Amino acid sequence: MSITLHIPSPLRKFTAGAETVELAAQNLSELFEGLERKFPGTRQSLCTPEGTPHRFVNIYVNEEDIRFLGGNGYTFRDGDEILLIPAIAGGSPARPLAPV
Repeated sequence: MSITLHIPSPLRKFTAGAETVELAAQNLSELFEGLERKFPGTRQSLCTPEGTPHRFVNIYVNEEDIRFLGGNGYTFRDGDEILLIPAIAGGSPARPLAPV
């Protein structure tokens, strides 16, 4: 069974610039293991030592949030397209407006 993993720009530093990766995976655990085999060091950036995704990594299966499909218990289907999206924070703190 093959799935396609789409890698957004902020995570491509872990995949040597690859935009997509084809993997044989039936669940999230196998997905992270497959990524780790292809790109060592990737797993620790995306999931906890227990194998669950870090809370700042959002995962979509065929454009549907995996949390609504069963989360870690979801079983991939042949041809599924997976998208990893890291939550990105930043900006500057709000400052009071200068008097007019």
